[in-house]
Amino acid sequence: MAKDKRLPSRSARADVNAFLDRVATTPSPTVVGERGRLIFALDATASRQPTWEQATQIQAEMFTETSALGGLEVQLCFYRGYREFSFSPWYSDSDALLRRMTSVFCLGGLTQIGRVLRHAIRQTKENKVDALVFVGDCVEEDVDRLCDFAGQLGIHGVPAFLFHEGRDPRAARAFDQIAELTDGACCPFDANSPRQLKELLSAVAVYAAGGHKALRDFSADKSDVVRRLTHQLNRK
Repeated sequence: MAKDKRLPSRSARADVNAFLDRVATTPSPTVVGERGRLIFALDATASRQPTWEQATQIQAEMFTETSALGGLEVQLCFYRGYREFSFSPWYSDSDALLRRMTSVFCLGGLTQIGRVLRHAIRQTKENKVDALVFVGDCVEEDVDRLCDFAGQLGIHGVPAFLFHEGRDPRAARAFDQIAELTDGACCPFDANSPRQLKELLSAVAVYAAGGHKALRDFSADKSDVVRRLTHQLNRK
């Protein structure tokens, strides 16, 4: 049985605020490609329509947190409708991408989580991706196949952090397995999600701003999920 990798609901806000002060004064790396890279993926199928307005606000807040941390390049991707799968360029200035994200609307169709995972694999082969964040509510694909893709992503050292909206048990099991295979984590998608994502991505931003040593120092007294991400980044 996969370990429970759901993030705790509590967030060390004082630690996050201290981090933001610290990263603001940490020199940025001079080596090209040293910025942290994050894929932010959304399920925009019809099953999410009833809560989409509220979800969009939470997703926007989550996305805004990535720009608040600094030192990150973010790519938005989403699926919806009949095999529609879209991804943006990589952005370090998130304003234009945030406008694009908030303009996304739901269309009926099946989930395409496999395409998200395959896309992340391709992207990290081209230029290392530090983390994949996914927001979704259900799984309508073969879970064994998804786990195979997740295993490949794990081999490449890309942790997947899945935010699960709703209570679908099949999705919960699949998301937990994907998290396990990538050394990532899974947590509920709710009002706490922006705060949880900020705490999680602090490790990515510390690495982007200060490299391995800053990351090791930052993660020394942090939660298990932050230490797992630190382990992944230190393998680079």
